[in-house]
Parts: sequence; C-alpha cells; structure tokens
Amino acid sequence: MNWTELFQDAGLSEREARSVVILSTSKELKASELAKELGTNRLDAYNSLSRLTEIGLVSVTADRPMRFSCSSLPVLFKRLIKDQRERIDRTSQSFEKLMSGAKSDYDEDSKESSEDTNAKFAVLKGREHIHKKIANFADEAEERLILLLGRFGILHLCRSSGLDEVNSASKRGVVVTVLAQLDRRTVRFYDQLDESIEIRHTDEVNALGVLQDTNNVIQFLHVEENPVGRGREDAALVINSDVFSSSHSDFVSAIWNKAVDFQSAKKRFTEERIVDPLRLTVGKGSFLDQFREALQVSSDLPEKDTPFNPESYLASTRGFNQARAALQDGTVESLNQLGIDINTMLRQVGQRIGEELTFSLRKIEGHVEYLNELMDWWEHAGLGELDYDSDPFFHIIVRLAHPANSDSKEALPLWELDDGIIEGALMARYPEDGNVRIRREQIEDSEESTWRYTLIFIDEELDEESD
Repeated sequence: MNWTELFQDAGLSEREARSVVILSTSKELKASELAKELGTNRLDAYNSLSRLTEIGLVSVTADRPMRFSCSSLPVLFKRLIKDQRERIDRTSQSFEKLMSGAKSDYDEDSKESSEDTNAKFAVLKGREHIHKKIANFADEAEERLILLLGRFGILHLCRSSGLDEVNSASKRGVVVTVLAQLDRRTVRFYDQLDESIEIRHTDEVNALGVLQDTNNVIQFLHVEENPVGRGREDAALVINSDVFSSSHSDFVSAIWNKAVDFQSAKKRFTEERIVDPLRLTVGKGSFLDQFREALQVSSDLPEKDTPFNPESYLASTRGFNQARAALQDGTVESLNQLGIDINTMLRQVGQRIGEELTFSLRKIEGHVEYLNELMDWWEHAGLGELDYDSDPFFHIIVRLAHPANSDSKEALPLWELDDGIIEGALMARYPEDGNVRIRREQIEDSEESTWRYTLIFIDEELDEESD
C-alpha cells in the first residue's frame, strides 16, 4: 500500500489523495501547476484544493495567483487520524446519551463553542462560481446582507443570478445594504436593485465582498482588470468565522457612516455637480470644559453621588447665569468661547467650493490651461489676484482682496474661505497619491497678506504637459 491508497482509506478521494502527495514534495504550487501534475484541468484541481483547505490539510497564500502547500505526509495523516478519532468520540457520546434517554444533539453548547473558535474557509475560482456563492448567501440570509461592490461590482452582479436572489432577500425582510464606488459607466445599473436596498458611495473602498448575517464572508482576492471580461481568473475566499465577520462588519460600519447617499453621489455623474453633504470640523478638545469656562462655572464635577442639600439647590436656582445671557447676544468671539472654530469651518467650506470648481474644470488636461481658467474665475469673482511663476519651482502667488484682520476678534474671518477655495481647488486637482506635491506658505516680507502655493512635479515637467 502506498501513501495515495492510505489517504484514500482515510476518506479522501483519489484526486485529493494524489494532490496531497504531490504538494508534500513541493514548496508551493499554483493550481494550474498542480492540475498539470494531476493530468486534469484547473477547475478540478481547485475543487480538490478547496476541500483540502476546508479540512485543514492544505494552506493557501493570498498572492496573485494563489499558491498552495502542505506539511509532510506523516504529519497530515496523524492529523486525519486525530480528527477521525474526535469525530468517533463525539458520535459515541451522542449515541450513549441517546440510548440513555438524553438529548441526541451531544452537547449543543460545546458544539457551538467549537464552531466559534475554528474558522473555516474555502477558495473559489472564476467569476461564475463566485457569484453562484453570492446568490446562495443571499438565498440563505436571515437578517442582513452587506455587499461591497467597488467600481464595477454592480456590473458583474447584474450579469449573474445573484441579482435576483439579492432583490428577493430584500423583499422578504432581509436588511440589504450596498457600499460601492460609483462610476459614470455603471451608475445606471443600480436601478436594477430593489428600491428597499440602501446604497451609499465612497471613494475609500474599491474592494469586492459580501457579509452575510454574522459569520459568513466572501472576500475577493483577485478581479480581472477588464470590467467587461468573463472573469475566469477572479478568485475569492469564503470565510466562516465569527471573529473575522465581526471585524469585517466594524470596518464596513466605519466607512458606511462617512459614505454619501446614492442620490447625492449620483448627481456627480448624471448632472455633473457635487452636492454631497459637507461635514465640518467644528472644533477640538472638551466642549464641556469650554462651555463651563464660558459660563464661568469653576466648581469640579463630583466623582460620585453626593447627599442632597436643599439650601445649595435653592441657592443655585435663584438667578440666571449672566455669562450665558451675554453669549446670547454675542458674535464670533462667543463662538470661539464655546470651542467652535469658525476659522477652520470657513476654510473647509472654501475647500469644498474649490473642489467643485476643479470638478467643473476637470476636462482641461494641461496644468497651465487649468490654472489660467482658475485664475480667471478667482479674479472675476473679486476675491483677489493670482499669479504664477516657475522659478525656482512652479508656484502660485495668492493676494487676497480682503486680507486677514488679525486685530479684530469680532470680524468674520472670510479670508479663510477665500484662501480655502484655492487650497481646495489644488488639492482636488492634485491629490496626495498623485505625482504633484503642494506646499502652502505665507510670504513674510510682503506688505500685505500674501500666500504662495508651491507645486512640485515629481515625474514630469510642466512644460511637457502644457505643450
């Protein structure tokens, strides 16, 4: 008897047994390489590898393409024997309890605990097989289903049987939500989702995946670059783990709370306007402490319950807080006292205006041509003067028509908004992960408030782009 026959006696199929023997003599193999050794196709090899990874005999890397490996044959066979002995022991205990009149589910609590701590996963290869699994997830969902669709995931979903199952799940009461990165080429496909499904857009996620209820996840590992391709090389993991699912759910929730509702995001592509809600940073620090300071309430808060004192209670209610009354009629300085940073808020509003301005000028490819249009709009609006030069680096000089008035605490700092427009426009045109770095600095030797934005081009010359 050889190793292949021995593993077959232990419950593996002939192809699974041969796969283990081959992998044990190799460091790592791709599924295509194993298929060649087996004399079969890659799909059959993946089916065998999927079960072998599920029962813990084979390990898989998250590389592209994935690679498979296993321990030595004696170690694997001892593991199989151990698993079979544990299975026989559980069966024997269940049988004994059944015969003695006890429950036949052999300690359900112990079973659930074992399932919670032993994560299982399987490998899926090919878009068709992955979406069949997504359809199964939707069909079996009981409470909720979360879809991460990235840029082109909705296109793939609508071309599979998964779409009908997802819509059906939503109609029968399952809470279905979709977190996607909208694209003008695929935004129309979202209309095929049931109207009860909530959709949000975010630029932070381009991943594909599914979260079902509380313990099942499909995580895509590789997606074909061609969005309209057949996806034969697509690969995904099916993970059954409460711990992983919980972490995945927390990750999605954090992004979901910051994502934009579908109708607002859709306007970017259908009406070419940015109407997303603007979230502002109001301030920082403890607002309770700042409020107490504004009210001139200096007594410390008690750390535990204190006895009721009628005299103290009556004394505290005899008059209104005069500092609070003064805040009622206050201006900008009153907001500062409450910890509301009006400077930061106005700059963020300006940055949003600049982002929308750059969005309107997005079809202008050349750097100089874009800046000329930006300068024309800025000066036409009467916000100041812009100029640019290339010595020693390419930079933009900003002269505000309404400079900062640092001597007045009551004046509304609208100069923050004006300068924020330029800052926001440049940040939108040249994001941090691009090939242009932006540096903002104040020109100290200028007679009036003047800023300089230096643009450092890393991989290209400005002259070449503007030709």
